Amino acid sequence: MNVKELPAKPKEQKKLRVAAYARVSAEMEMKLHSLEAQEEYYKEYIATHPDWEFVGIYSDYGISGTTIQRPEFQRMLEDCRTGKIDLVVTKSVTRFARNTVILLQTIRELKALGIDCYFEKEDMHSISPDGELLVTLLAMYAEEEARSASENQIWRVRKRFEQGQPWVGNMLGYRLVDGKLTVVPEEAEIVRQIYQLYLSGMGKAKIAKTLEMQGVTPPQGKRWAAASIHDILRNEKYIGNMLLQKSYVPDFRAKHSKANRGMVRQYLVENSHEAIIDRDLYQRVQDEIDRRAATHCYSHKQDSESFPNIFTGMIRCGYCGRSFVRNQTSGKKYKPPVWICPTFLTMGKALCPSQKIPESILIEKTAALLEVDHLTRDLLKEKLSRIMVPEHNCLMYEFSDGTSKEVRWKHPSRSQSWTPEMREAARQRTLKRYGKEKK
Repeated sequence: MNVKELPAKPKEQKKLRVAAYARVSAEMEMKLHSLEAQEEYYKEYIATHPDWEFVGIYSDYGISGTTIQRPEFQRMLEDCRTGKIDLVVTKSVTRFARNTVILLQTIRELKALGIDCYFEKEDMHSISPDGELLVTLLAMYAEEEARSASENQIWRVRKRFEQGQPWVGNMLGYRLVDGKLTVVPEEAEIVRQIYQLYLSGMGKAKIAKTLEMQGVTPPQGKRWAAASIHDILRNEKYIGNMLLQKSYVPDFRAKHSKANRGMVRQYLVENSHEAIIDRDLYQRVQDEIDRRAATHCYSHKQDSESFPNIFTGMIRCGYCGRSFVRNQTSGKKYKPPVWICPTFLTMGKALCPSQKIPESILIEKTAALLEVDHLTRDLLKEKLSRIMVPEHNCLMYEFSDGTSKEVRWKHPSRSQSWTPEMREAARQRTLKRYGKEKK
């Protein structure tokens, strides 16, 4: 028997494909560390390692590290998943993430893909034996830092409220000057016009359309809507009072504010600034709002926040940027529900040339795309960030991982979209019309 030893082949040394991630969270940091400066730094840094190859830099500006919804962060993760990156370099753990759960989930996912993360400040690799333990401890510290900063900010805001001082004051008719609301005369006239139009019998949507047709610029440069008119009609600041802390942030990680319905203290400051609307006119408007609400039975209408449809807040108009709403007629003229841009619904094609989307089409296309038989709101929120409607008969699905996919659809034919009740009603109208013509 002859045994020969076969030497192992030397492993081919490939260059590591290295990407850098940077997160700039404040305006001052943006000035001090511009994208160009960071790119130059990381190119030089990676060039000092002969076995590294520069892939690119992913930078998020002005977005908190407590959230995973960062566009460039998501783009980097997607490139990692598709095998474009072997190593991610970042300044520190706090730049990567300030949320312990997000950090650990991301580190573990990348480790499963064989991708390492190197944190310069801590001189630490996530893929090392002690890497995850050290990263966890640092992430917990970073999260506590973020919590402390949030609590300090809340304390400053509430101290101002206790002293009767507003935190922000740029609104239609007013500007915050030296801590006090000051009237803007030309905008004050628009506020008075809105109150007079409402008392004359005009609805909120009609007022919004009237202002749009007049070319009046709404607050923050957005389009006028019935909701913005409602807020103006209900705002106590126009009679010289201030109700402070109308909203609050329940979770420092998400940073989403919610309406304050008695959850935290509020502060009423009377006669704090010059009024635009006299109190008698304001009270008459409040009474009229209540009267119309009672007449149209709005009091028992389901709150969309408490009882959302699975697509609520997820469909965005590509023409005007507003979120689509669900629209359905009932009674004798029942029609299947559709989703429609509120600008198109209330203002018409002149201001938004979008189109209605049958709910059946949305359900069919979304279920097929996600490869499921049944859709739930939790599933949609997990898989999708939003659904854009860039043009007619087109849906652009944007996924939570930063990717997107375009889906085309066609309107069902009229015969397919009609219900048996609609067909019978049309038949009766035809018979009635035929009988009159025969006479």
